[in-house]
Amino acid sequence: MRSAILKTALSAVLMVTLAGLPAQAATRPGTFPLPDGFQPEGIAIGPGPYAYFGSRVDGDIFRADLRTGKGSVISQGPGTPSLGMKTDGRGRLFVAGGTGGDARVVDVRTGKVLKSYELATGTSFVNDVILFGGAAYFTDSANPVLYKLDLGRGGALPDEAVNIPLSGDIQYTTGNNANGIAPSPDGRSLLIVQSNTGKLFEVNPSSGVTAEVDLGGEALTNGDGLLLSGRTLYAVLNRLNTIAVIGLSRDASSGEVVRRITDDRFDVPTTVASYGHRLYLPNARFTTTPTPDTTYDVVSVKP
Repeated sequence: MRSAILKTALSAVLMVTLAGLPAQAATRPGTFPLPDGFQPEGIAIGPGPYAYFGSRVDGDIFRADLRTGKGSVISQGPGTPSLGMKTDGRGRLFVAGGTGGDARVVDVRTGKVLKSYELATGTSFVNDVILFGGAAYFTDSANPVLYKLDLGRGGALPDEAVNIPLSGDIQYTTGNNANGIAPSPDGRSLLIVQSNTGKLFEVNPSSGVTAEVDLGGEALTNGDGLLLSGRTLYAVLNRLNTIAVIGLSRDASSGEVVRRITDDRFDVPTTVASYGHRLYLPNARFTTTPTPDTTYDVVSVKP
């Protein structure tokens, strides 16, 4: 009798515990597909359990429900890439345009392009974006400059971007230079990773002056997307199929690679976003020759 009572009590506790979990927490897919031939690169998550992905082929924007992994294209691209992206609380998606040398802002409810910006002419690679201090900042892997969109009252979009030349410690060289971008832990500066050298830099958002972050001799070679959580920085090392986890000082002048996350499902992931205590990464599959039938997916891992 006592055993039966105990089992009943344990079952009741389990049901209460499960009822307190977020919806679909136990069944949320850890891997889900993107359209064949999509060639993803960037990811943005939110508001809500929705993730957005951009195509390197034509700039299409795909939205997926993280509770089911299902989704569809919500915005047709301009025929040039969509790379790094971020969403804001107003339902807008800020998109870096890669070799198109541009940026655009998309309404995630309608898919309508609210505004487009020509950021550069000639050779350029507008790679990633961060929303920081009432502005959107874009990196360019081919040119030592940040492009800034100053947001006005109520988040109003500006007529044009402001160029902030990068100076100081960073030196551009052959290959992909400034790539992923994130805020510093103290919220006073920006962080950018230089893919080809593996260096991490702190950047003054007003002047563009850079200072190399002391990582104790560690390199973030192939560094791509960045994600800050508290004083922990997650840096995706794309072709190494690795996430470097870095503990930063509050002012971001120094840091230490405390561990590295790998997963057999990684196939050149490019960047990372978080939702529900999981990290989500699109597999760009740079080492696979792309065709219209090439498969692509998204994987999630624990931080």
